[in-house]
Amino acid sequence: FMINIKDMNIKDYSVMPQKILQFGEGNFLRAFFDFMVQKLNDNNMLGGSVVMVKPTSSKPRSEFNEQNCRYFVLERGLENGNIIDRSTPITSVSRFLSAYEDAQELLNIAASPELSVIVSNTTEAGIVYNEGESFDEYPNVSYPAKLCRLLFARYSSLGRDFSPLILPVELIENNGSVLKDIVIRYADDWNLSADFISYLRYDCKFCSTLVDRIVTGFPQNDAQSVFAKLGCEDKLAVACEPYISWVIEGREDWKDIFPAHKIFANVKWVDDISSYRERKVKILNGAHTMSVLAAYLCGYSIVRDMMHDDDFSYYLNTAIDKEIIPTINMERAELKNFKNSAFERFCNPFIDHKLLDISLNSVSKFRARCLGSILQYTDIFGTAPDLLSFAFVALIKFYDGKFMPNGDFVAKSDYSEYCVRDSEEVLRRFEYAYKTDDPVYEILRNENLWGADLTCISSLYSKVADCFDNIKKFGVRQSLGKVLYHE
Repeated sequence: FMINIKDMNIKDYSVMPQKILQFGEGNFLRAFFDFMVQKLNDNNMLGGSVVMVKPTSSKPRSEFNEQNCRYFVLERGLENGNIIDRSTPITSVSRFLSAYEDAQELLNIAASPELSVIVSNTTEAGIVYNEGESFDEYPNVSYPAKLCRLLFARYSSLGRDFSPLILPVELIENNGSVLKDIVIRYADDWNLSADFISYLRYDCKFCSTLVDRIVTGFPQNDAQSVFAKLGCEDKLAVACEPYISWVIEGREDWKDIFPAHKIFANVKWVDDISSYRERKVKILNGAHTMSVLAAYLCGYSIVRDMMHDDDFSYYLNTAIDKEIIPTINMERAELKNFKNSAFERFCNPFIDHKLLDISLNSVSKFRARCLGSILQYTDIFGTAPDLLSFAFVALIKFYDGKFMPNGDFVAKSDYSEYCVRDSEEVLRRFEYAYKTDDPVYEILRNENLWGADLTCISSLYSKVADCFDNIKKFGVRQSLGKVLYHE
């Protein structure tokens, strides 16, 4: 018999002042932001609770009210070489509301002087401008329009002196600036006062942010053993890795409103977020993109097993240290520490991160995550990088397939037959290239794929073509050895 988590005798912060309005009830915000709120309250650094809001009109989950918005965050993974398996009870959520059913209550909360922070994760599709939405249609409008309506209620009640800190975590570039521009656009559409628009533009504290934590969600595979360990049944339990990072672009005097930087080493307030985004894209995301296709072609199926292979571990270390880090304008020591933490995360014994899942849309990923490093390295050193050129060839080889009658694009490795998942346009370009005498030339010259004719970079074309010939003759594994150890 298990008790309900709401009946557990644990420190309760839900009765504290409602300082935070949170749009989004999904796994990520609960394991990331609400976890930070809990730790701040545990250390007497916040003294406030969260009002959690379901931003969509679909029926809300009953578990939030059944459990009094309590749940556990389960951190599982590696931290400084040690296996971590720990749980943190979250009791800092005061209540759970619907943006539609509780629309008037949200206006009341927005007008409260206690409120100081608004956070959101409404997905990338949530931060959009929809022409024609009106002030009076609230709450049946987009999230930015709702936010404009809420901020107007706050301004109308409290004036300009009570401007909130606004922290979007949606995965779009410059999310704070984009959200701010859309909110101002709605205020302008609705002919709201010039002073209110000035309040939005100069007083409200919109921040662009960059988040990083792998959240796997409810521990479906071992729920009963987790419940037994916790001593209660928790239908809202959410599992994640120990690593947590949040880079926030905002003014120095704003950070004490939500002082998570005082507890979490990887929470940083910065003047410009762009270099941190470049670091994440090139090192963390780039490491996946440059390795997983080659690893799959060598018979691996999950990231952790790839990382335990000496050749792939050396390949990634060398490529990042010698070919990627030189293209990033940040301190080398900080970049190497970031790389080491990324590799530790890749080895998480609790997460089976499948290579084929990561392979989705690899062409656009390679263009966004790896091609910039190749081009910048070539500019700096006068020749294309050896290991990133190999990664390019592994992608070309991975896409060596053809369309089946059922519409699947199927390719074969020495170990398996697999479906390549990308847009039909991309797949047809690869299928056509493999029908020509020089598929490498046909692929590299395709400006629709890469934004430029890459055959114009003679050293890149030469290295990719040579490596492609090696893979045809010797296979992926032996070709990796040749480029790594100059065999």
